[in-house]
Amino acid sequence: MSDFSFVACSLERHGQAILEILNEAIVNSTALYDYEPRDWAAMERWFAAKQAGGFPVIGVENAAGELLGFVTYGTFRAFPAYKYTVEHSIYVHYQHRGRGLGRRLLQQIIEVAIENEVHVLVGAIDATNEGSIHLHESAGFSYAGTLNQVGYKFDRWLDLAFYQLTLATPANPVAN
Repeated sequence: MSDFSFVACSLERHGQAILEILNEAIVNSTALYDYEPRDWAAMERWFAAKQAGGFPVIGVENAAGELLGFVTYGTFRAFPAYKYTVEHSIYVHYQHRGRGLGRRLLQQIIEVAIENEVHVLVGAIDATNEGSIHLHESAGFSYAGTLNQVGYKFDRWLDLAFYQLTLATPANPVAN
């Protein structure tokens, strides 16, 4: 696939497409541990939180400008000592999966994390999501552990597996 480009996503241009991608994942998968589809107000809050935190939202578009998927990261845990660690999320529109877009998006967020002097990227993945686990392992992420039965969806308990990629950045970390 060569006829695509990476873009910085905005609420105005990409909010509806991101909302549709997330809601499809909520309704049809365990990629998100939500029960109900999100509304526009939730998308506005989501983008506001990304902007307030200085967190990237990177999309991949085809030549027609259609959003095929996106990747982002945000706060891992809300304590100061975690400031060099982020949790990322990758979503590809269901009609465009299996074409290598997830891999390209993951590489993009790793590059942005390095530029932003992140030290650790964390992926929290449903333990049955073999595709996402393979994607992360192939990008150098290592298995960090599983929290068993921490979610409940589709009438079953869900295990959450953690994968991490430790980067060489930042060059000069500080405690404050």
